[in-house]
Amino acid sequence: MSNLLKRFFSTLIEKPWENERAKIDDAHIGKTFDISVQKSAVIIIFGIATVLFSLIFTGYIYSIPPEQDTKYLLRPNFLWINTLILFFVTYYFSKVTRELDKKIIINVKKNLLIVGGLSYLFLFGQLFFWVQLMKSGNYVSTNSYFSSFYIFTALHGLHLLGGLFFWGKVCSKTLKLNDREILNQNKSISALSLYWTFLLIVWLVFFLTIYLFNDAFIEWCKSLIT
Repeated sequence: MSNLLKRFFSTLIEKPWENERAKIDDAHIGKTFDISVQKSAVIIIFGIATVLFSLIFTGYIYSIPPEQDTKYLLRPNFLWINTLILFFVTYYFSKVTRELDKKIIINVKKNLLIVGGLSYLFLFGQLFFWVQLMKSGNYVSTNSYFSSFYIFTALHGLHLLGGLFFWGKVCSKTLKLNDREILNQNKSISALSLYWTFLLIVWLVFFLTIYLFNDAFIEWCKSLIT
């Protein structure tokens, strides 16, 4: 990810009208970025999902009635567990990607299975937390805070389920391959790893918002938007 960002910003500052740059460009094979089709698709999903989550966040902070105190509405400790699980998922995915880049394939199958197991554990944790919220009388219709909470976690869960669908296809294929053929799955696994990193970033923004949410924070966000 860091290499991609460096490449992106270095491209922005290039000066194609200069003679020296023109010679380099003439020898170029045509690709601006050396990224796979799978990663390109993930980057497009990034853009769409970021807009969607941003709209939810913006809609929420403008829909809170003035009389609703948001200082200590919800600070669930269970979210710490789910956040830790998502960190482990991202770690194991990154580990698989690094090992494939180094052509180390001894633990690829095992780590892919760990990724899937932890991802399903995260989803079950979210469902369990929803049940706990509803038992305590906090429903979607309770107020704008909880309606946004349910919508955000539901959308995040749907994005994770979509990722698990493609993980299942890649993992089932990888498990049937021999060691040499597994290296051919590097592009697909790398794209999935990037996708899970995005899900982690989105979740961290949500998680920090839950724990930092208060009236002063809301006013600050409104000032940034306006």
